[in-house]
Amino acid sequence: MIQRQASPDNPPFMPTPHIEKTFCTTREAAALLGVSIGTVQLWVESDLLQAWKTAGGHRRVLRDSVDRLLHKSVQVPKLQAKSPTSEKERRLSVLVVEDDLSLLRLYQAKMAHWPIKLDLTTADNAVSALLAIGRGGPDLLIADLNMPFTNGFEMLRVLSKAPEAVNTRIVVVTGLDAAEIARRGSVPPGIEVLPKPVPFDRLLTIASSILQ
Repeated sequence: MIQRQASPDNPPFMPTPHIEKTFCTTREAAALLGVSIGTVQLWVESDLLQAWKTAGGHRRVLRDSVDRLLHKSVQVPKLQAKSPTSEKERRLSVLVVEDDLSLLRLYQAKMAHWPIKLDLTTADNAVSALLAIGRGGPDLLIADLNMPFTNGFEMLRVLSKAPEAVNTRIVVVTGLDAAEIARRGSVPPGIEVLPKPVPFDRLLTIASSILQ
């Protein structure tokens, strides 16, 4: 092997430095997040993800905003896949979004004794819930409004435009009064708002009506 001597006319070989890619396409962002391209585009429009358009009109998503979304979600709950069943065997898929862990445990304990079959999934923040719903919406979503990272108001505004949630019945359970909810922008039309403490009897009636 011939060794080259470095000289002013013959500089030493320098390897090309690795440059970390700071952006990705909507398709790449969708693959990283495990959601559809349409959901990524919706999240860009809703400012959950930061992006810009190239001169050719193609979106480029900041990789840092994708990583932040994944980091905020910590663990993304996995919703039960829906499979065709008879009416008697039908199970209701329910997602409860609540940052109070003791209240989440109360939901689990109470709903375990409901006289209907259900698959219950819980999330302690709105970002985790959005990622889970982006991979397939539940039959029933029960959500708080005061949550870390992305609050419930922002989550509901995103879901009101999301195709994955078009068949999802959404109910809010909150400690906020009507005046405070209105001051903070209200919730999209068609969403029932229930007060805390959690009215489990009313939630059971809603869940049963979905099955019927």
